[in-house]
Amino acid sequence: MFVLVNLKTYPCDPIEVAEAVRDVNESTDARVAVAPQAANIASVAETGAETWAQHVDPIDYGSNTGHTLAESVADAGAVGTLINHSERRLKLADIDGSVQAAQRANLETVVCANNPAQIGAAAALGPDAVAVEPPELIGTGTPVSQADPDVVEDAVEAAQNVDSDVSVLCGAGISTGDDVVAAGDLGVEGVLLASGVAKADDPTAALEDLVEPL
Repeated sequence: MFVLVNLKTYPCDPIEVAEAVRDVNESTDARVAVAPQAANIASVAETGAETWAQHVDPIDYGSNTGHTLAESVADAGAVGTLINHSERRLKLADIDGSVQAAQRANLETVVCANNPAQIGAAAALGPDAVAVEPPELIGTGTPVSQADPDVVEDAVEAAQNVDSDVSVLCGAGISTGDDVVAAGDLGVEGVLLASGVAKADDPTAALEDLVEPL
């Protein structure tokens, strides 16, 4: 099970969370990673935690002021990137361009989508994984596996019908180990979460709770 902690722009200590991710990853069979803000990728990667970017743009080297270049986040220590998160939506052509940019920089990719139909479209672009995240559940504490399990199962089916090599993750409302287990029972290979760890008083304890049942 892949557990990817997105720090968004929460006012947390990215190093503290990264050290928790590193330590818990070493003590569990789960794969645990963290996605800090772009400015913190290098310092987070230095902790030894598996580090991801939150976004890369569909660009190459050149005149692209204010954009995020895939090679730059890779050079800073990121090994993968989210693309098309609900809070950073892209047009389909730009999702495709971002996937290609990430692949050019040897970054692993997880493309987010709102529903099974979008999951199928995203899977056709050849990412490593897709993640279904109904936006109305993000940050609510209500996991999609409980609120609408059919969405998760349908997303898994949609992705597999397009490309069986594309893994499926789910996000939105994941905060406990039971949530992770329930997601796995619905056929996904990983989860995305944010506030459950980034806002926790003790990130290590929060992560240990997440992976303990696995």
